[in-house]
Amino acid sequence: MSTTKPVPAELDFVDVVWEKSPFSGGHDNCVEFGVVGAFIAVRDSKRPEQTPLVYTRDEIRAMVQGAKAGAFDHLA
Repeated sequence: MSTTKPVPAELDFVDVVWEKSPFSGGHDNCVEFGVVGAFIAVRDSKRPEQTPLVYTRDEIRAMVQGAKAGAFDHLA
């Protein structure tokens, strides 16, 4: 399996099931994540028409681990 990231504009996101954090309160004020093949797509819930960003699972894992460890607490 290739881990070379595809160009997001060349992907089809029509069948992606988008998920958002339960901490969003169900509002459109967060990011949403979805699986696209071997990759994870991320989009702004307020702008679902824009092309999502695409990350490897390792990139997402590193971000989540950093968030859990408090690496981004200074941004809140």
